[in-house]
Amino acid sequence: MAQRHMDRLSSFDTSFLANEKDNAHMAIGAVLVFDGSPPTQDEFLAQIRSRLHQLPRLRQRLLTPPLGLGTPFWVDDETFDVRRHVDRVTLPVPGTDAEMRALAGELLAPPLDRGKPLWELTLVDGFAAERFAIVYKTHHAMADGISAVDIGMLLFDVDPEAGPPGPEEPWRPHRTPSHARLGARAATGVLATLRRLARWLTRAAQDPADASRRAGDGIAGLWEVTFNLLRAAPRVPINPPGVGPRREFAWATFDLPEFKRIKNALGGTVNDVSLAVATGAMRSWFAERAVETDGVELKALVPVSIRTVDEHGELGNKLTAMRGPLPVGIADPAERLAVISAAMDGLKASKQPLGAEAIWGLNDWFRDFAPPVLLGPTAAINFSTRLFNLLVTNFPGPQIPFYALGRELTAIHPVGFLARRHGLAIAILSYNGRVSFGLLADPDSAPGAERLAAHLESAVAELSGAADRAAPPLASPDHGDQLAGDDRPRFARARERRAARGG
Repeated sequence: MAQRHMDRLSSFDTSFLANEKDNAHMAIGAVLVFDGSPPTQDEFLAQIRSRLHQLPRLRQRLLTPPLGLGTPFWVDDETFDVRRHVDRVTLPVPGTDAEMRALAGELLAPPLDRGKPLWELTLVDGFAAERFAIVYKTHHAMADGISAVDIGMLLFDVDPEAGPPGPEEPWRPHRTPSHARLGARAATGVLATLRRLARWLTRAAQDPADASRRAGDGIAGLWEVTFNLLRAAPRVPINPPGVGPRREFAWATFDLPEFKRIKNALGGTVNDVSLAVATGAMRSWFAERAVETDGVELKALVPVSIRTVDEHGELGNKLTAMRGPLPVGIADPAERLAVISAAMDGLKASKQPLGAEAIWGLNDWFRDFAPPVLLGPTAAINFSTRLFNLLVTNFPGPQIPFYALGRELTAIHPVGFLARRHGLAIAILSYNGRVSFGLLADPDSAPGAERLAAHLESAVAELSGAADRAAPPLASPDHGDQLAGDDRPRFARARERRAARGG
């Protein structure tokens, strides 16, 4: 779907705005590392300007209707200037990864300015070796994990000899709508909702069995969500009364083939292995901090993409969520993986994801003319520490190398977000045969992100050892495995589809 002036946010997209309170900022992104000398600021800006027309949302800001009548609109920013979104900083000497991690924490700490389009890029030079980085931030209201990667990849090429950037496409923004026009749009939302209701009733009358099945699935899903609220997540130090304003960021990167070897030897999927790695690292990290883990099973908010192949390159959120287990109380790494794999299989077969979809679907019925009826409580539940201890999100990146102005992108370290009372978020992304874990932490409640990164390496070593000792079964397929990926340049295809549609 093309990104148009006056598009309306879905209730799910709007929930990320509603959850942004105090120091809980809902920005996601990545730290991107490149080989080679950094481009000049003029070269970098020219590259971005040459691609802006392919994602119109990058030149749009939020506008809330009068009296809060419905969800916000995306409107063209008449004052848009790409230089307000692109910065350049130099690492302090000696320019090592340690300085890069510290700088990333500083750049990720402030919230995005809602008065302008919700994204920022910072080019970082000053590395001791000949390389540079880009720190990328966008608001979760604009993009989920996959579409955030799509935005970043839009700036890059699959060909190292792609040549210099093309000229900037002409752009004429629409005028910002008046309060009267926004009010009129809100009023027409009543008719739009009535038309949706009529269409739903017509479909239900034509196929009552399908309508009954869908209603039953939604009710069953809502019951599972309610049941989970009664089974509270354990109380641990990473869930403080509120997160502080500072951020720490660290990462650890591994070979994707090793994760595949582990799952082939021990069972499960690459995603299950990733959760087991996070679990093992958390267990060691807690032990180091004298936090009791015996019998403890953390609950992770695990977003699952429902974005189709043809929807790559589109923005907004195409997600459902599961309450994934992190059994830090289990000492044996193979047993941890087995428990996680069985639990995730059960969750995928359950109605739990349908409950969240049903709630957000009900909200969307009313988004055009009144504040979504369940948005407040649903948004609060969505990241409640009663349900979840932390975010663990994993999404596939491209399995081919990408380039920016002829410089190869060598690593993508993904960045999650800290919701209220969540002191730690783990984001996992595969790229070109590697898997990177990005750790975002509130140093006041979850200090020691770099130590947790070291424990990730130990957790992979533990699982590798267990895989060595196991009798290798037949290799299981990667079908449905988010991080397994393939070698098809899906980002290039998405770009081509968007260019053919004229944005």
